[in-house]
Amino acid sequence: MPTMQPEQATFFLQVVGLPALQNEHPVTKRVIEAIPLDKGDYRPEPVAKSALELAWHIVAAEQRFLSGIAAGAFDFTPNHRPESVKNSADIAKWYGESFEKNFARISKMNGEELLKPIDFRGMFQFPAVQYILFSNNHSIHHRGQLSVYLRPMGGKVPAIYGESYDSAEARKAAQA
Repeated sequence: MPTMQPEQATFFLQVVGLPALQNEHPVTKRVIEAIPLDKGDYRPEPVAKSALELAWHIVAAEQRFLSGIAAGAFDFTPNHRPESVKNSADIAKWYGESFEKNFARISKMNGEELLKPIDFRGMFQFPAVQYILFSNNHSIHHRGQLSVYLRPMGGKVPAIYGESYDSAEARKAAQA
């Protein structure tokens, strides 16, 4: 496999990585916000995470990845949901704030920083820039799981990649 050069890492960050994060973040936030405030304990089966547990997993893991990219090392200290974060609105707010800080830090990284290898639990040693898509894919994967929870718990599925049934119905109602 060819070795990436610093200017290539910077190009990848600016043309692929940051735009991908910017595109997916608001979608993930909308899915989290769609969890009914009184239904966060919903789980489709006993061994599944609850809606709030899954939402927290998404945002905490993304925080871990993005802050680790910016810092040049991952911190695997458990990141439990603070007691002040009680519902989906609180998780979405926390997510927005942590994302903005991490995005700003990553945006300023230079090619050498982006190419610094970062160890991920002894399983992977990728250049920092490669973890951007790894993180994004992780969030998208679990966002898909969470979106399947929404209707059974009484929520509406927001537009993800194009209209959902629920967002189309809301648009039609607004036009009527």
